[in-house]
Amino acid sequence: MKVVNLLNVPVDNCSITELFEKLKEGGGVVFTPNVDHLIKLQYDRDFYEAYNSCDYRVCDSQILMYASRFLGTPIQEKISGSDLFPAFYNYHKDSEDIKIFLLGAAEGVAIKAQEEINQKVGRKIVVAAYSPSFGFEKNEEECEKIIDIINQSGATVLAIGVGAPKQEKWLVKYRDKLTNIKVFLAIGATIDFEAGCKARSPKWMSEVGIEWAYRLLSEPRRLWKRYLVDALPFFRLIVEQKLGYYKTPFCDG
Repeated sequence: MKVVNLLNVPVDNCSITELFEKLKEGGGVVFTPNVDHLIKLQYDRDFYEAYNSCDYRVCDSQILMYASRFLGTPIQEKISGSDLFPAFYNYHKDSEDIKIFLLGAAEGVAIKAQEEINQKVGRKIVVAAYSPSFGFEKNEEECEKIIDIINQSGATVLAIGVGAPKQEKWLVKYRDKLTNIKVFLAIGATIDFEAGCKARSPKWMSEVGIEWAYRLLSEPRRLWKRYLVDALPFFRLIVEQKLGYYKTPFCDG
């Protein structure tokens, strides 16, 4: 599969159908890089290592699509987590081998998402759901409990939405203990969207690259710094890459 390098991340240049075919063949871990991820990947070594350990990285952002064109290596399709996940379960709606576990969101939200998805699909494609406590990733006892619940559920797919970089680090750390899981999807706020607890931006906003503005207006206190401060260096870094000045922050040599 061809890749497009955006800063220190090789993004898979594929269609969503190609991705699903690859996952059908051999499973794997899927991350969905966006501007926020790329900024964090400039200074968070553990996040960077987690990204290097995943199998697929697909473009989550129209801003990244614009950046890839600016660099002369256009990405063919935006595959955001909130589009990827419903497309995935609809693609597999008649496949009895696909059994999904939802991990994430606030208490009761994942269960609500499970009910909504199963009703839409017409079968119990989501077999179980669990909303972890705040800071669960630092609680080894709860992590072991989650692993046990997932393994006993019979699920073959894990969709985790607890925010980046937490979800990516958790997946990579515990992947080998999840013995029945073949496909791992890091999907951010998608569980909230599926449950109907949060509204997605209008499609046109996503298509032109201003979905971030809708999310900012929806949750200004939580997201203002991410979008109005933290994201700004991205544009300078992309220009540096275009001019050949960008240097990968983590060098093993």
